[in-house]
Amino acid sequence: METPQKNWHVVYTKPRAEKKTATRLNAIGIEAYCPTVKEIRVWSDRKKKVDKPVLPSMIFVKLEEANRHLVFDVGSVVRYLFWQKIPAVVTEKEIEALRESLSSESAYKKVDFETSKIGKKIDLTAYGFKNEEGTIKSVKGNKCWIVLERLGFIIKLEA
Repeated sequence: METPQKNWHVVYTKPRAEKKTATRLNAIGIEAYCPTVKEIRVWSDRKKKVDKPVLPSMIFVKLEEANRHLVFDVGSVVRYLFWQKIPAVVTEKEIEALRESLSSESAYKKVDFETSKIGKKIDLTAYGFKNEEGTIKSVKGNKCWIVLERLGFIIKLEA
């Protein structure tokens, strides 16, 4: 008898419930992954390192197709992400690439927006993209929008 294949799916969670949802899913036997990055939060009386989810309101779950309904046993799960009317599947290779890019020292570097000029081309290799170049579209405060022409995307970097 053949073992059913497990696939990675993307699950939407309630806002700011990503880490707790992943913990609860792992506790009931569903493999869940919430990609996070360490960030220093500053309050008026202290500083603290916290794990901030990289994908707001989204986590990855690995399970068999027949068991997809089990994620709804956790109250903070909202729904699955769909692509062309079927649940989106993320490959193991993509999950590993995400884990690797978040674990590397250059995953999230600070950007000096003071020297950034609109229309300037920048190399995004240091920010987790392989051999990718982008054009600065706009800079506002501590946010910078970059156009990735080859991929057809606009990304936002924050200082």
